[in-house]
Amino acid sequence: MSVHVYGVNHVAIQVNDIEKAKAFYQDVFNLELLSGGEGDAFFKIGEHQFLSMFEVEQLSPPDKRHFGLMVRDEDQLAEVRDKVTGKYGLELIPGFRCVFRDPFGNRIDVVDLHDESLVWLLPYQEVQKAGIRFR
Repeated sequence: MSVHVYGVNHVAIQVNDIEKAKAFYQDVFNLELLSGGEGDAFFKIGEHQFLSMFEVEQLSPPDKRHFGLMVRDEDQLAEVRDKVTGKYGLELIPGFRCVFRDPFGNRIDVVDLHDESLVWLLPYQEVQKAGIRFR
């Protein structure tokens, strides 16, 4: 898998099937599971962040649940788009480069490192290794 997540903008997530959710996020984003117990899971995101998910019986309305992930470039955005639409049959939300709802209704905004407003990422080891330069 070539998609590499560089960081999290924000997190707010709940799922109604923790095992299915863990499998989905590991498959689509190649995330490392840090820990998980009955009804919860914690994934490493970038150097200093993590994604936490908690299983609930009743999902709250999806209008406010969302988080943003950052990948390297347009090729990785395309890989995510292809996998979520092809393999998982999910629809992209129109008007965005790569925004969709996971199988549990959580909105995911996927962006890449092309935007120089992301200069705050410079200290991150992944950005340094990738050779990203901002003007």
